[in-house]
Amino acid sequence: MAILQKHVKNSSSEFVKSTTESTVFTEAGPLQKEEADDPYWSRSETQLWTVVLLLGTCLLYCARVAAPICAVSMASEFQWGKKESGIVLGSFFWGYCFTQVLGGYVSDRVGGEKVIVMAAVGWGSLLALTPMIAHFSSVPLVSVTLSRFLMGLLQGVHFPSLASLFSQKVRQHERAFISSTVGTGSQIGTLLIGGAGSVLMDWYSWEFVFYVAGLLAVSWAYCIWKHLLKGPIISLETVGVSLVKSKNARIPWKRLFSKPPVWAVIFAHLCTSSTFYTLLSWLPTFFKDSFPEAKGWVFNVVPWLVAIPSSVLGGYLSDHLISLGFETAVVRKLMQFFAMGASSVFTLLLCGTRTFPLAIAFVSATMGFQTFTHSGVSVNVQDLAPSCAGSLYGVMNTGGALSGVFFVYFSGYVIDTTGSWASVFALMSLVNVVGLVIFLVFAEAERVDIDVSKPKYESIQI
Repeated sequence: MAILQKHVKNSSSEFVKSTTESTVFTEAGPLQKEEADDPYWSRSETQLWTVVLLLGTCLLYCARVAAPICAVSMASEFQWGKKESGIVLGSFFWGYCFTQVLGGYVSDRVGGEKVIVMAAVGWGSLLALTPMIAHFSSVPLVSVTLSRFLMGLLQGVHFPSLASLFSQKVRQHERAFISSTVGTGSQIGTLLIGGAGSVLMDWYSWEFVFYVAGLLAVSWAYCIWKHLLKGPIISLETVGVSLVKSKNARIPWKRLFSKPPVWAVIFAHLCTSSTFYTLLSWLPTFFKDSFPEAKGWVFNVVPWLVAIPSSVLGGYLSDHLISLGFETAVVRKLMQFFAMGASSVFTLLLCGTRTFPLAIAFVSATMGFQTFTHSGVSVNVQDLAPSCAGSLYGVMNTGGALSGVFFVYFSGYVIDTTGSWASVFALMSLVNVVGLVIFLVFAEAERVDIDVSKPKYESIQI
Protein backbone atom coordinates (compact mmCIF):
# COMPACT_ATOMS: atom_id res chain seq x y z
CA MET A 1 0.00 0.00 0.00
CA ALA A 2 1.41 3.32 -0.99
CA ILE A 3 1.53 6.20 1.41
CA LEU A 4 1.58 9.70 0.03
CA GLN A 5 2.83 12.46 2.28
CA LYS A 6 1.04 15.72 1.64
CA HIS A 7 2.00 19.05 3.11
CA VAL A 8 -1.17 20.88 4.01
CA LYS A 9 -1.59 24.35 5.47
CA ASN A 10 -4.29 24.95 8.11
CA SER A 11 -6.23 27.15 5.71
CA SER A 12 -6.54 24.42 3.04
CA SER A 13 -6.59 21.19 5.04
CA GLU A 14 -10.21 21.02 6.17
CA PHE A 15 -11.40 18.52 3.54
CA VAL A 16 -8.42 16.16 3.88
CA LYS A 17 -8.46 16.42 7.66
CA SER A 18 -12.15 15.65 7.95
CA THR A 19 -11.81 12.72 5.53
CA THR A 20 -8.85 11.11 7.24
CA GLU A 21 -10.28 11.72 10.73
CA SER A 22 -13.75 10.40 10.01
CA THR A 23 -12.97 7.22 8.05
CA VAL A 24 -10.57 4.33 8.56
CA PHE A 25 -10.22 1.81 5.69
CA THR A 26 -9.87 -1.89 6.53
CA GLU A 27 -10.07 -5.12 4.55
CA ALA A 28 -13.72 -5.39 5.47
CA GLY A 29 -14.49 -1.87 4.27
CA PRO A 30 -14.66 1.62 5.70
CA LEU A 31 -15.32 2.16 9.41
CA GLN A 32 -16.21 5.40 11.12
CA LYS A 33 -13.34 6.56 13.34
CA GLU A 34 -15.60 6.76 16.37
CA GLU A 35 -16.35 3.06 15.94
CA ALA A 36 -12.77 2.05 15.16
CA ASP A 37 -10.76 4.04 17.67
CA ASP A 38 -12.77 6.05 20.18
CA PRO A 39 -10.58 6.80 23.23
CA TYR A 40 -13.49 8.05 25.33
CA TRP A 41 -15.73 6.07 27.66
CA SER A 42 -19.27 5.31 26.54
CA ARG A 43 -22.12 6.75 28.61
CA SER A 44 -22.53 3.52 30.58
CA GLU A 45 -18.79 3.28 31.21
CA THR A 46 -18.71 6.91 32.36
CA GLN A 47 -21.54 6.27 34.81
CA LEU A 48 -19.85 3.13 36.16
CA TRP A 49 -16.46 4.79 36.62
CA THR A 50 -18.09 7.83 38.23
CA VAL A 51 -19.57 5.63 40.97
CA VAL A 52 -16.36 3.62 41.34
CA LEU A 53 -14.09 6.65 41.60
CA LEU A 54 -16.52 8.43 43.92
CA LEU A 55 -16.29 5.46 46.28
CA GLY A 56 -12.50 5.42 45.94
CA THR A 57 -12.21 9.12 46.78
CA CYS A 58 -14.54 8.59 49.72
CA LEU A 59 -12.29 5.82 51.07
CA LEU A 60 -9.23 8.00 50.40
CA TYR A 61 -10.58 10.64 52.78
CA CYS A 62 -11.70 8.04 55.30
CA ALA A 63 -8.08 6.94 55.46
CA ARG A 64 -6.75 10.50 55.52
CA VAL A 65 -9.01 11.65 58.37
CA ALA A 66 -8.63 8.48 60.47
CA ALA A 67 -5.56 9.80 62.30
CA PRO A 68 -7.03 13.25 63.17
CA ILE A 69 -10.14 11.54 64.56
CA CYS A 70 -8.04 9.18 66.71
CA ALA A 71 -5.43 11.81 67.62
CA VAL A 72 -6.74 12.43 71.16
CA SER A 73 -6.91 8.70 72.00
CA MET A 74 -3.48 8.02 70.51
CA ALA A 75 -1.96 10.99 72.34
CA SER A 76 -3.39 9.74 75.61
CA GLU A 77 -2.08 6.21 75.11
CA PHE A 78 1.41 7.19 73.93
CA GLN A 79 1.67 10.29 76.15
CA TRP A 80 2.01 12.81 73.33
CA GLY A 81 1.50 16.52 73.79
CA LYS A 82 0.07 18.99 71.28
CA LYS A 83 3.49 19.41 69.67
CA GLU A 84 3.97 15.67 69.13
CA SER A 85 0.44 15.24 67.79
CA GLY A 86 1.04 18.13 65.41
CA ILE A 87 4.21 16.48 64.10
CA VAL A 88 2.32 13.23 63.40
CA LEU A 89 -0.62 14.91 61.69
CA GLY A 90 1.50 17.37 59.71
CA SER A 91 3.85 14.72 58.34
CA PHE A 92 1.10 13.55 55.97
CA PHE A 93 1.08 16.83 54.02
CA TRP A 94 4.84 16.87 53.52
CA GLY A 95 4.66 13.43 51.95
CA TYR A 96 1.57 14.47 50.00
CA CYS A 97 3.50 17.24 48.24
CA PHE A 98 6.30 15.04 46.90
CA THR A 99 4.40 12.68 44.57
CA GLN A 100 1.92 15.01 42.88
CA VAL A 101 3.94 15.59 39.72
CA LEU A 102 5.28 12.04 39.60
CA GLY A 103 1.78 10.59 39.94
CA GLY A 104 0.45 12.75 37.13
CA TYR A 105 3.45 12.00 34.90
CA VAL A 106 3.11 8.22 35.29
CA SER A 107 -0.68 8.40 34.85
CA ASP A 108 -0.29 10.28 31.57
CA ARG A 109 1.69 7.31 30.28
CA VAL A 110 0.26 4.12 31.81
CA GLY A 111 -3.29 5.25 32.68
CA GLY A 112 -4.64 7.03 35.73
CA GLU A 113 -6.89 4.15 36.79
CA LYS A 114 -3.89 1.83 37.19
CA VAL A 115 -1.94 4.31 39.29
CA ILE A 116 -4.97 4.94 41.52
CA VAL A 117 -5.50 1.21 42.15
CA MET A 118 -1.83 0.47 42.88
CA ALA A 119 -1.60 3.44 45.26
CA ALA A 120 -4.83 2.40 47.04
CA VAL A 121 -3.37 -1.03 47.78
CA GLY A 122 -0.33 0.70 49.28
CA TRP A 123 -2.00 3.32 51.46
CA GLY A 124 -4.83 0.96 52.45
CA SER A 125 -2.38 -1.69 53.66
CA LEU A 126 -0.26 0.90 55.43
CA LEU A 127 -3.30 2.32 57.21
CA ALA A 128 -4.40 -1.12 58.42
CA LEU A 129 -0.89 -1.83 59.70
CA THR A 130 -0.47 1.51 61.50
CA PRO A 131 -1.75 0.30 64.93
CA MET A 132 0.69 -2.61 64.86
CA ILE A 133 3.50 -0.30 63.75
CA ALA A 134 2.72 1.98 66.70
CA HIS A 135 2.48 -0.79 69.31
CA PHE A 136 5.51 -2.82 68.25
CA SER A 137 7.81 0.16 67.81
CA SER A 138 10.10 1.28 70.61
CA VAL A 139 9.50 4.92 69.58
CA PRO A 140 5.85 5.19 68.45
CA LEU A 141 6.19 8.88 67.63
CA VAL A 142 8.84 8.21 64.99
CA SER A 143 7.18 5.13 63.49
CA VAL A 144 3.71 6.67 63.24
CA THR A 145 5.15 9.90 61.82
CA LEU A 146 6.99 7.90 59.16
CA SER A 147 3.80 5.92 58.46
CA ARG A 148 1.82 9.13 57.94
CA PHE A 149 4.56 10.52 55.69
CA LEU A 150 4.48 7.39 53.51
CA MET A 151 0.69 7.53 53.36
CA GLY A 152 0.98 11.11 52.12
CA LEU A 153 3.38 9.94 49.41
CA LEU A 154 0.96 7.25 48.26
CA GLN A 155 -2.18 9.41 48.41
CA GLY A 156 -0.47 12.27 46.61
CA VAL A 157 -0.94 10.56 43.24
CA HIS A 158 -4.74 10.29 43.50
CA PHE A 159 -6.00 13.65 42.21
CA PRO A 160 -3.36 14.14 39.49
CA SER A 161 -4.25 10.63 38.30
CA LEU A 162 -7.93 11.58 38.20
CA ALA A 163 -7.11 14.67 36.13
CA SER A 164 -5.07 12.56 33.70
CA LEU A 165 -7.76 9.88 33.48
CA PHE A 166 -10.60 12.34 32.83
CA SER A 167 -8.63 14.23 30.18
CA GLN A 168 -8.04 10.96 28.29
CA LYS A 169 -11.37 9.17 28.80
CA VAL A 170 -14.09 11.82 29.29
CA ARG A 171 -15.34 14.23 26.64
CA GLN A 172 -14.88 17.92 27.37
CA HIS A 173 -18.58 18.68 27.78
CA GLU A 174 -18.92 15.88 30.39
CA ARG A 175 -15.80 16.49 32.48
CA ALA A 176 -17.20 19.03 34.92
CA PHE A 177 -19.98 16.75 36.17
CA ILE A 178 -17.81 13.68 36.69
CA SER A 179 -15.03 15.78 38.29
CA SER A 180 -17.41 17.51 40.69
CA THR A 181 -19.28 14.30 41.51
CA VAL A 182 -16.11 12.34 42.24
CA GLY A 183 -14.85 15.36 44.21
CA THR A 184 -17.78 15.04 46.62
CA GLY A 185 -16.10 11.88 47.87
CA SER A 186 -13.91 14.12 50.02
CA GLN A 187 -16.94 15.50 51.90
CA ILE A 188 -18.74 12.15 52.05
CA GLY A 189 -15.63 10.38 53.30
CA THR A 190 -15.02 13.00 55.97
CA LEU A 191 -18.60 12.68 57.20
CA LEU A 192 -18.58 8.87 57.14
CA ILE A 193 -15.33 8.44 59.02
CA GLY A 194 -16.41 11.11 61.49
CA GLY A 195 -19.57 9.18 62.38
CA ALA A 196 -18.39 5.61 61.93
CA GLY A 197 -15.01 6.33 63.53
CA SER A 198 -16.63 7.72 66.66
CA VAL A 199 -18.82 4.61 66.93
CA LEU A 200 -15.84 2.27 66.46
CA MET A 201 -13.86 4.07 69.14
CA ASP A 202 -16.81 3.94 71.55
CA TRP A 203 -17.53 0.26 70.93
CA TYR A 204 -14.00 -1.07 70.47
CA SER A 205 -10.84 1.09 70.32
CA TRP A 206 -9.05 3.58 68.08
CA GLU A 207 -7.18 0.74 66.36
CA PHE A 208 -10.38 -0.50 64.71
CA VAL A 209 -10.81 2.80 62.87
CA PHE A 210 -7.52 2.10 61.09
CA TYR A 211 -8.30 -1.58 60.51
CA VAL A 212 -11.74 -0.99 58.96
CA ALA A 213 -10.77 1.98 56.77
CA GLY A 214 -7.59 0.28 55.53
CA LEU A 215 -9.20 -3.06 54.71
CA LEU A 216 -12.09 -1.38 52.89
CA ALA A 217 -9.61 0.50 50.68
CA VAL A 218 -7.68 -2.68 49.82
CA SER A 219 -10.96 -4.50 49.08
CA TRP A 220 -12.05 -1.67 46.79
CA ALA A 221 -8.76 -1.82 44.87
CA TYR A 222 -9.04 -5.60 44.52
CA CYS A 223 -12.58 -5.35 43.11
CA ILE A 224 -11.46 -2.74 40.56
CA TRP A 225 -8.55 -4.90 39.46
CA LYS A 226 -10.70 -8.06 39.29
CA HIS A 227 -13.77 -6.70 37.51
CA LEU A 228 -12.72 -3.57 35.60
CA LEU A 229 -9.03 -3.79 34.78
CA LYS A 230 -9.09 -7.58 34.21
CA GLY A 231 -5.44 -8.45 33.91
CA PRO A 232 -2.02 -7.38 35.14
CA ILE A 233 -1.99 -3.74 36.13
CA ILE A 234 1.52 -3.28 34.78
CA SER A 235 2.88 -5.60 32.06
CA LEU A 236 6.07 -5.58 30.01
CA GLU A 237 4.04 -4.33 27.05
CA THR A 238 2.66 -1.45 29.11
CA VAL A 239 6.12 -0.55 30.35
CA GLY A 240 7.46 -0.62 26.78
CA VAL A 241 4.67 1.58 25.46
CA SER A 242 5.11 4.05 28.34
CA LEU A 243 8.86 4.24 27.70
CA VAL A 244 8.20 5.01 24.04
CA LYS A 245 5.70 7.69 25.05
CA SER A 246 8.20 9.18 27.48
CA LYS A 247 10.86 9.32 24.77
CA ASN A 248 8.71 10.62 21.95
CA ALA A 249 6.26 12.85 23.84
CA ARG A 250 8.17 14.85 26.39
CA ILE A 251 6.17 17.31 28.45
CA PRO A 252 6.57 20.80 26.95
CA TRP A 253 7.22 22.50 30.28
CA LYS A 254 8.87 25.54 28.69
CA ARG A 255 5.93 26.05 26.37
CA LEU A 256 3.36 25.52 29.14
CA PHE A 257 4.97 27.97 31.54
CA SER A 258 5.20 30.62 28.82
CA LYS A 259 1.39 30.75 28.54
CA PRO A 260 -0.62 33.19 30.72
CA PRO A 261 -3.65 30.81 30.97
CA VAL A 262 -1.43 28.18 32.62
CA TRP A 263 -0.19 30.65 35.22
CA ALA A 264 -3.74 31.87 35.74
CA VAL A 265 -5.06 28.40 36.55
CA ILE A 266 -2.08 27.67 38.84
CA PHE A 267 -2.42 30.96 40.73
CA ALA A 268 -6.19 30.56 41.14
CA HIS A 269 -5.65 27.04 42.50
CA LEU A 270 -3.07 28.31 45.00
CA CYS A 271 -5.52 30.91 46.29
CA THR A 272 -8.43 28.45 46.47
CA SER A 273 -6.35 25.84 48.29
CA SER A 274 -5.02 28.38 50.78
CA THR A 275 -8.48 29.54 51.82
CA PHE A 276 -9.95 26.03 51.82
CA TYR A 277 -7.22 24.57 54.06
CA THR A 278 -7.57 27.54 56.39
CA LEU A 279 -11.32 27.06 56.74
CA LEU A 280 -10.88 23.33 57.21
CA SER A 281 -8.29 23.81 59.95
CA TRP A 282 -9.61 26.81 61.89
CA LEU A 283 -13.42 26.71 61.65
CA PRO A 284 -13.86 24.34 64.65
CA THR A 285 -11.70 26.67 66.75
CA PHE A 286 -13.66 29.71 65.53
CA PHE A 287 -16.96 28.17 66.61
CA LYS A 288 -15.55 27.07 69.97
CA ASP A 289 -14.21 30.57 70.66
CA SER A 290 -17.20 32.51 69.35
CA PHE A 291 -20.05 30.17 70.38
CA PRO A 292 -18.76 27.98 73.25
CA GLU A 293 -22.20 26.54 73.95
CA ALA A 294 -22.73 25.34 70.36
CA LYS A 295 -22.98 21.65 69.56
CA GLY A 296 -19.85 20.39 67.83
CA TRP A 297 -21.66 18.00 65.51
CA VAL A 298 -23.65 20.89 64.00
CA PHE A 299 -20.70 22.94 62.71
CA ASN A 300 -18.70 19.80 61.86
CA VAL A 301 -21.48 18.22 59.79
CA VAL A 302 -23.90 20.82 58.36
CA PRO A 303 -21.41 22.67 56.08
CA TRP A 304 -20.28 19.36 54.54
CA LEU A 305 -23.88 18.28 53.95
CA VAL A 306 -24.42 21.51 52.00
CA ALA A 307 -21.16 21.10 50.06
CA ILE A 308 -22.08 17.68 48.61
CA PRO A 309 -25.16 18.69 46.53
CA SER A 310 -23.51 22.03 45.71
CA SER A 311 -20.57 20.29 44.06
CA VAL A 312 -22.83 18.06 41.97
CA LEU A 313 -25.00 21.05 41.02
CA GLY A 314 -21.94 22.97 39.85
CA GLY A 315 -20.82 20.11 37.62
CA TYR A 316 -24.25 19.63 36.11
CA LEU A 317 -24.71 23.36 35.50
CA SER A 318 -21.28 23.65 33.86
CA ASP A 319 -21.79 20.76 31.43
CA HIS A 320 -25.35 21.89 30.67
CA LEU A 321 -24.21 25.41 29.74
CA ILE A 322 -21.51 24.01 27.45
CA SER A 323 -24.05 21.71 25.78
CA LEU A 324 -26.25 24.77 25.13
CA GLY A 325 -23.44 26.36 23.16
CA PHE A 326 -21.76 28.65 25.68
CA GLU A 327 -17.99 28.95 25.27
CA THR A 328 -16.05 26.60 27.53
CA ALA A 329 -13.80 29.40 28.80
CA VAL A 330 -16.80 31.53 29.78
CA VAL A 331 -18.36 28.64 31.70
CA ARG A 332 -15.10 27.86 33.53
CA LYS A 333 -14.81 31.52 34.58
CA LEU A 334 -18.44 31.60 35.73
CA MET A 335 -17.93 28.54 37.93
CA GLN A 336 -14.77 30.03 39.41
CA PHE A 337 -16.61 33.30 40.07
CA PHE A 338 -19.00 31.37 42.31
CA ALA A 339 -16.12 29.41 43.89
CA MET A 340 -13.98 32.44 44.76
CA GLY A 341 -16.20 35.51 44.44
CA ALA A 342 -19.53 34.42 45.92
CA SER A 343 -17.83 32.40 48.66
CA SER A 344 -15.76 35.47 49.67
CA VAL A 345 -18.94 37.50 50.21
CA PHE A 346 -20.18 35.01 52.80
CA THR A 347 -16.71 34.75 54.35
CA LEU A 348 -16.75 38.52 54.90
CA LEU A 349 -20.22 38.29 56.42
CA LEU A 350 -18.72 36.03 59.10
CA CYS A 351 -16.73 39.01 60.38
CA GLY A 352 -19.76 40.68 61.90
CA THR A 353 -22.06 37.79 62.73
CA ARG A 354 -23.19 37.49 66.34
CA THR A 355 -25.58 34.53 66.27
CA PHE A 356 -24.80 30.85 65.84
CA PRO A 357 -27.51 30.10 63.21
CA LEU A 358 -26.27 32.95 61.00
CA ALA A 359 -22.67 31.79 61.38
CA ILE A 360 -23.65 28.25 60.33
CA ALA A 361 -25.58 29.62 57.34
CA PHE A 362 -22.66 31.78 56.18
CA VAL A 363 -20.08 28.99 56.61
CA SER A 364 -22.33 26.52 54.79
CA ALA A 365 -22.77 28.97 51.90
CA THR A 366 -19.00 29.54 51.78
CA MET A 367 -18.21 25.82 51.68
CA GLY A 368 -20.98 25.17 49.17
CA PHE A 369 -19.80 27.81 46.71
CA GLN A 370 -16.18 26.76 47.09
CA THR A 371 -17.01 23.34 45.62
CA PHE A 372 -17.73 25.04 42.28
CA THR A 373 -13.96 25.06 41.77
CA HIS A 374 -14.33 21.39 40.72
CA SER A 375 -16.11 22.74 37.62
CA GLY A 376 -13.73 25.64 37.15
CA VAL A 377 -9.99 25.49 37.81
CA SER A 378 -9.88 21.72 38.38
CA VAL A 379 -11.33 21.02 34.93
CA ASN A 380 -9.65 23.91 33.15
CA VAL A 381 -6.26 22.24 33.47
CA GLN A 382 -7.66 19.37 31.38
CA ASP A 383 -8.82 21.87 28.74
CA LEU A 384 -5.39 23.47 28.50
CA ALA A 385 -3.16 20.39 28.37
CA PRO A 386 -5.02 17.09 27.83
CA SER A 387 -1.81 15.35 26.76
CA CYS A 388 -0.16 16.03 30.13
CA ALA A 389 -3.06 17.04 32.38
CA GLY A 390 -1.92 14.77 35.20
CA SER A 391 1.57 16.26 35.30
CA LEU A 392 0.34 19.85 35.16
CA TYR A 393 -2.29 19.18 37.81
CA GLY A 394 0.44 17.66 39.95
CA VAL A 395 2.44 20.87 39.70
CA MET A 396 -0.42 23.12 40.72
CA ASN A 397 -1.64 20.75 43.46
CA THR A 398 1.85 20.62 44.94
CA GLY A 399 1.85 24.40 45.07
CA GLY A 400 -1.68 24.36 46.47
CA ALA A 401 -0.75 21.99 49.30
CA LEU A 402 2.37 24.01 50.23
CA SER A 403 0.55 27.33 50.11
CA GLY A 404 -2.29 25.82 52.14
CA VAL A 405 0.05 24.64 54.89
CA PHE A 406 1.77 28.04 54.99
CA PHE A 407 -1.52 29.95 55.08
CA VAL A 408 -2.84 27.80 57.93
CA TYR A 409 0.24 28.61 60.02
CA PHE A 410 0.12 32.30 59.05
CA SER A 411 -3.58 32.51 59.98
CA GLY A 412 -2.73 31.12 63.41
CA TYR A 413 -0.09 33.80 63.79
CA VAL A 414 -2.61 36.52 62.84
CA ILE A 415 -5.14 35.19 65.35
CA ASP A 416 -2.55 35.11 68.14
CA THR A 417 -1.25 38.56 67.28
CA THR A 418 -4.50 40.45 66.70
CA GLY A 419 -6.98 38.26 68.57
CA SER A 420 -9.40 38.98 65.73
CA TRP A 421 -11.10 36.37 63.55
CA ALA A 422 -12.31 39.19 61.31
CA SER A 423 -8.71 39.81 60.24
CA VAL A 424 -8.34 36.22 59.07
CA PHE A 425 -11.65 36.19 57.21
CA ALA A 426 -10.84 39.50 55.52
CA LEU A 427 -7.41 38.19 54.49
CA MET A 428 -8.98 35.03 53.04
CA SER A 429 -11.44 37.09 51.02
CA LEU A 430 -8.66 39.30 49.70
CA VAL A 431 -6.63 36.31 48.57
CA ASN A 432 -9.66 34.85 46.82
CA VAL A 433 -10.54 38.09 45.04
CA VAL A 434 -6.98 38.57 43.76
CA GLY A 435 -6.90 34.99 42.45
CA LEU A 436 -10.31 35.43 40.84
CA VAL A 437 -9.31 38.62 39.02
CA ILE A 438 -6.20 36.95 37.61
CA PHE A 439 -8.26 33.98 36.45
CA LEU A 440 -11.00 36.07 34.86
CA VAL A 441 -8.48 38.15 32.92
CA PHE A 442 -6.07 35.47 31.67
CA ALA A 443 -7.90 32.11 31.73
CA GLU A 444 -8.68 30.32 28.45
CA ALA A 445 -9.93 26.87 27.46
CA GLU A 446 -7.93 26.30 24.26
CA ARG A 447 -5.10 23.77 24.15
CA VAL A 448 -1.65 25.18 24.90
CA ASP A 449 0.30 21.91 25.06
CA ILE A 450 0.61 21.84 21.25
CA ASP A 451 1.26 24.50 18.63
CA VAL A 452 -1.87 24.53 16.48
CA SER A 453 -0.50 27.33 14.29
CA LYS A 454 2.20 25.20 12.67
CA PRO A 455 1.61 23.61 9.24
CA LYS A 456 0.42 20.03 9.43
CA TYR A 457 1.55 16.96 7.52
CA GLU A 458 -1.30 14.66 6.76
CA SER A 459 -0.96 11.01 5.70
CA ILE A 460 -3.40 9.85 3.04
CA GLN A 461 -3.71 6.10 2.67
CA ILE A 462 -4.71 4.75 -0.77
